[in-house]
Amino acid sequence: MSDFLESLRERVLIFDGAMGTQIQAADLSLDEYWGKEGNSEVLNLSRPDVIANIHRAYLDAGADAVETNTFGANLVVQGEYEMADKVYDLNVIGARIAKEVASSYSDRPRWVVGSVGPGTKLPSLGHTIFDELEASYGLQVKGLVDGGADAIIIETCQDMLQVKAAIAGAVKAFAQTGRKLPLIVQVTVETTGTMLLGTEIAAALTALEPYAAIDVVGMNCATGPVEMTEHVRFLCQSSRKFVSVLPNAGLPELRDGSPYYPLSPEEFVRHQSVFVKEFGSNVAGGCCGTTPAHIRMLSDALGSTAPLDRSGASLDPGCSSLYIAQPFHQDTSFFVIGERCNVQGSRKFKEIVGAEDWDSTVRVAKEQIREGAHALDVSVDFTGRDGVPDMGEVISRFRTQVTLPVFLDSTEPQVIEAGLKLLGGRAVINSINLEEGAGEDTRLFRNLRLAEKFGAACVALAIDENGQATTKDWKLAVCKRLAEIAEREGGLRPHDLIFDALVFPISTGMEEQRRAALETLETVRAIKQEIPGAFTSLGISNVSFGLSPAGRQVLNSIFLHEAVQAGLDAAIVSPAQILPMSRIDERQREVGLDLVYDRRRDGYDPLQEFIGLFEGVEHQRTTKEDLSHLPLDERLKRRIIDGEREGLEADLEEALETKPALEIINTNLLDGMKVVGDLFGSGEMQLPFVLQSAETMKAAVSYLEPHMERSGDGSKGRIVLATVKGDVHDIGKNLVDIILTNNGYSVLNLGIKQPITSIIEAAERENADVIGLSGLLVKSTIVMREDLEELNRRELHRYPVLLGGAALTRSYVEKDLREIYHGRVFYGRDAFEGLHTMDRLMAEKRGETVVEAAPKEKRVRERAVSVTEPDVPARSDVATDVPVPAAPFFGSRVVKGLNTIEIAKFLNKTTLYRGQWQFRPKRGQPREEYDAFLERDVEPVFRTTLERAISERLLEPAVVYGYFPAQSEDDDLIVYDPQAPGQEWVRFTFPRQPRGRHLCISDFFR
Repeated sequence: MSDFLESLRERVLIFDGAMGTQIQAADLSLDEYWGKEGNSEVLNLSRPDVIANIHRAYLDAGADAVETNTFGANLVVQGEYEMADKVYDLNVIGARIAKEVASSYSDRPRWVVGSVGPGTKLPSLGHTIFDELEASYGLQVKGLVDGGADAIIIETCQDMLQVKAAIAGAVKAFAQTGRKLPLIVQVTVETTGTMLLGTEIAAALTALEPYAAIDVVGMNCATGPVEMTEHVRFLCQSSRKFVSVLPNAGLPELRDGSPYYPLSPEEFVRHQSVFVKEFGSNVAGGCCGTTPAHIRMLSDALGSTAPLDRSGASLDPGCSSLYIAQPFHQDTSFFVIGERCNVQGSRKFKEIVGAEDWDSTVRVAKEQIREGAHALDVSVDFTGRDGVPDMGEVISRFRTQVTLPVFLDSTEPQVIEAGLKLLGGRAVINSINLEEGAGEDTRLFRNLRLAEKFGAACVALAIDENGQATTKDWKLAVCKRLAEIAEREGGLRPHDLIFDALVFPISTGMEEQRRAALETLETVRAIKQEIPGAFTSLGISNVSFGLSPAGRQVLNSIFLHEAVQAGLDAAIVSPAQILPMSRIDERQREVGLDLVYDRRRDGYDPLQEFIGLFEGVEHQRTTKEDLSHLPLDERLKRRIIDGEREGLEADLEEALETKPALEIINTNLLDGMKVVGDLFGSGEMQLPFVLQSAETMKAAVSYLEPHMERSGDGSKGRIVLATVKGDVHDIGKNLVDIILTNNGYSVLNLGIKQPITSIIEAAERENADVIGLSGLLVKSTIVMREDLEELNRRELHRYPVLLGGAALTRSYVEKDLREIYHGRVFYGRDAFEGLHTMDRLMAEKRGETVVEAAPKEKRVRERAVSVTEPDVPARSDVATDVPVPAAPFFGSRVVKGLNTIEIAKFLNKTTLYRGQWQFRPKRGQPREEYDAFLERDVEPVFRTTLERAISERLLEPAVVYGYFPAQSEDDDLIVYDPQAPGQEWVRFTFPRQPRGRHLCISDFFR
């Protein structure tokens, strides 16, 4: 085992090509298959010589490893051929055939990799059950190990639940045989961009990465290397494991009634070289359609290649459903865990489960999706009912009908296990604690074993043998103890754990609970510092137990806001039960904060004051503010800000009487969305309310669209619009669609989460003039950069690209991205700037003269270097007889391990607060008031963010410096390539002072 993995650390390993293609080429008779048509594995018994010759052909071609002819040698597949009793023998003999051939090569190590295919049943669709698959794969892997295999590859995986069963079977076989072999897991992504059941590559990796048993992750089959490019890039950037890539020889074509794979060895190797040398993949081989010729050229090109350093690869820790991944750290919100699929907390859900109205559970789940939940907490612990079948009924529906990941919430490990056996995605076990201590027969240990077997994360409660921890020191001690036990006994690292510091009511008046909220907030801060990488979660609503509905809503909202500021990552909460801070009365907010922080003083009890503020006050969820007294323009703006659709159409109809639809969008509606963005950025508005505002904006634009004047018939030009891969936000993009369509352009709107491959296919199919990419998330700016690089790689820079989205800045697009892209790239601040850009581009295409103002940054720079004064000397009086120092080395070096705290001292807070965070003083606001605001509201956010960045190592400062041979020539500085003496590398032209000493930077070099 160690030899195989050690070799992977030293060089790229070459695997063989297609087994099936070579078997078909042998043109064997049905008798040689023992009458079992299509059962290639039987050839291990009937024609071992044919299989041995195929292995030999690949090894002669230079392969480092060959896969056994056991792809379908499991109980499920062989049972269909009535050969289930031969499964063990087929695998033992298949491994021995390959081992005998591989052992005959003495030039370098050659390995035998036991092939484990997906079988013919999809457990996520109910075709079979987890236990049967686990047993099937366990027997197969045991045969491969006993036959002498050096590694195991679980390949062509189409259903993540099948993958988990195969991993469990392999781990069991390793334990039975006493041999732990390297384990490779490869998924198959279809031409649709997802696995067969709709699983995105990020969801697949989120489910696989936690498994310590897996050494290599990768892809094979379904497509050629071109279609795999983005997915391979993602794996190499995200996984800390080795990465394998075994594509088909292109997409199959039908020739003379048979499938034909068109990719030549040269083309195949060209793409694999990109994967290895640019992305950092570690295993290169082939699948369907690849032959010894492909492998020979692959071995010649890459066989001695050292692997790239991918030590910086990282995957955002999180959970996943069958379809999508959800990182625990959200760019734009805290992680919202929906609480209404819990019989303990929802009377409605309890009634549904009690009535066994299972389909209604799905409706409850989908309601929470619409409200903005990122995952669902599911509990069926119901007195008098058996939770195992109930959990099965709920999860068997959720796994395919609900897109969100699941927190399995139960006090009984067997109930949690029932859910885990049905989920292909990465679930979260809710929860573990030390209530029974840390013995091996406790529920803690049983749940940790489940987490290890199924790759699950865990919620860890601050409870020990003495009960629920109530103080910061007690809570933190329990959490640290849980973290140590979870890693030692279950292999769970801090980022696999979500610590719940417990929330107790501060509304009872009991003295021992008056500091409960404060103790919890301090514990959240301490966990982030003391257990780096760990996540935190709270059940918010318990803090206000016993108050009136209106008071509970306000106190819950205030406490949640403060918890997020303290570093809280996740919350079990119903978004409908909280309010954005901007909509809480100032006095209620002030008293609520005093209550949370227990700021009592003589004659003032914030609890009593808070209760008094809500006497006779209605629940704000059902009370809508009357906007009728506001001017129409302000009323429209407020409807967007508040997400209030009632009365929207009447206001829009009234506005249309005085102004055109586009003006309404460009002023009232977009102004409202800008305020929403500001509130969101400052933490005053949570994501669910942003979504409400976005839906209201969408409804308003939809209402106004028929009133927009259309110009032309769509023939002015064609643009393909898409929200980039991994981003689900599309309000701005859809507005661009409407504006462009109504101005005579043909728009193909691909929707959200679009990989660049799909975008390119659409652009070429539609003969597009322009590509437009959109995204809200910060990580989308990186995806856009990668998409531009892919356009370069495919030599498709003929397409101008229009970029837009909240996380983009003009300087990033017009400086950084323009330097990268070989074509033209433009920044669209909003839909109307996008329209102006399209107009200019299409005018240029028609040959019209276009006068375009230079970007502001460029104009400023040109003015700065403009020299109009005549008679400027060619050189200043800088001395030239100074000795030239000797360089300690030539080239560049990187210094890491720098102290983030020390570097942070040099941060320009004025630029950060005003420029990046947009906390600018209001017009006429006194300086003292603005400074007080920064100290009170902004500085705590800065400190918390910095502390988190340090504790979780989100920032890793590094310095690049170097020495290079250089000389001056007039006002130019010439830098030479240190690896090629005398060869000019780059030339800088610097301005010379028009006055004074007429200094120029080049003067300081000879």
